[in-house]
Amino acid sequence: MGRGTTMLVALLGAAVIAACGGAPPASAEVVWLCDPIAAAADDPCRDTLRTTVQEADGTSRVTDEPLPAAPAADCFYVYPTVSQQLGTNADKARDPELVAIARYQASRFSRECRVFAPIYRQLTLASILTGSVEARRAGFALAYGDVLEAWRAFLARTDGTRPIVLLSHSQGTRMLRKLVREEVDPSPALRARLASAVLLGQNVTVRRGDVRGGDFQQIPGCTTVGQASCVIAYSTFDDTPPDDARFGIVPRTDDFRSGFPVGDDFEVLCTNPASLGANERRVTTSLARTEPYPGVLGLGLAGTYGGTPPTADTAWVRPAERYTARCERLGRAHVLDLGPVGSARALNPFPDATWGLHITDVNIALGDLVDLVGASVRTVVAGRARAAVRVRTAFTAGRDARGRRCARRDVLLTVDGTDVVAADARVGGRRVARDTRPPVRLRVRRAALRRGARTAVTVRVTLRDGRTTTLTRRVRACGATA
Repeated sequence: MGRGTTMLVALLGAAVIAACGGAPPASAEVVWLCDPIAAAADDPCRDTLRTTVQEADGTSRVTDEPLPAAPAADCFYVYPTVSQQLGTNADKARDPELVAIARYQASRFSRECRVFAPIYRQLTLASILTGSVEARRAGFALAYGDVLEAWRAFLARTDGTRPIVLLSHSQGTRMLRKLVREEVDPSPALRARLASAVLLGQNVTVRRGDVRGGDFQQIPGCTTVGQASCVIAYSTFDDTPPDDARFGIVPRTDDFRSGFPVGDDFEVLCTNPASLGANERRVTTSLARTEPYPGVLGLGLAGTYGGTPPTADTAWVRPAERYTARCERLGRAHVLDLGPVGSARALNPFPDATWGLHITDVNIALGDLVDLVGASVRTVVAGRARAAVRVRTAFTAGRDARGRRCARRDVLLTVDGTDVVAADARVGGRRVARDTRPPVRLRVRRAALRRGARTAVTVRVTLRDGRTTTLTRRVRACGATA
């Protein structure tokens, strides 16, 4: 452990020893750090996407993607351990560290969703490092009670038909592991709404050699881009984790009595955000905030980079220093192994080797994570659009030489659905019919169909809110003698 890390641990230890002791009193009030319904101008989860993209040759360019006015999904974000308050649990004050971490980790997701984030009475940095197991166990229960209460308020305040995304890191993931296990995984209705759960840096477990069967029985780890109702999870290291590593290894005992699986039948889930299915070693899309992070975690970022973290004149930077990632089984651990590309700096574990590169878990692949969330949201939206639309096929029927039913004349496709405003039909990529006035009916000329064979007719439907969905109907046209 380096001198800076030793000083940090000593500082936090002194803080908890100096505390008055005891947890803050129970509070039924949900306090929101990020609340898109309130639409506050200083919402840290809805911030600029202006980014400097730096290249290895020293050149750079600036991108400035606009935020969507009405994203299709709702995100529920639970932040990691950042509180520098004294005592075991923080209170619900809107401290600068909370605002900063929401900007660092959650605000990029506002490209794909409305981000809700409750303030919860989390275990403080000091208690994580120096508190007793008993104190942390009680503190976890208090913190989880806040998160559960906020989750239920989130469900009550949002449209029950919209896709949901769960976002968390570190202690936030410990909260959401329990919440998903008890509230989402057993619920078919919530699983149907779940686009993805990004649960980083806190040992989501699966049955060894599988992608489910640990923390969750129904919700698997994600294996393909665009997969919905699945989990993205990993912890980053750049060396073999020690046997007492905090992440990547399933504990042998449940010290927090939280009900999570333990023991050798399980392993920690690792999904490579840069290569979900193939798990090839690929360069991640790192995105970092450029303003200094307040407090001791700002020192941690500097320690991880061995100096000044990447910076630019814009709020965000895509650093010239790039890193590859691949899920690896290293020693007893299953982790996302990072490696520098070219002259990129080797990253340092913080505060010591047992934590690995924990502080970089989110931002080292933030661009990939946002893209994956967007793809999963589109899958849920498309599925709901398909469920809201029905295409009926009608034609004058005949029989071909083999006795099969076929269309003797034109085919009429009627598109049903209360929100349908337009549709077109295509055969072989060529548009053969269109209607923009409900009730939508598409007349496909028999000449557009292949005689004596089944022809795929693709119907692209537009709904009132701008969503589109595509359905396919196969029609057999009769031959000349039918």
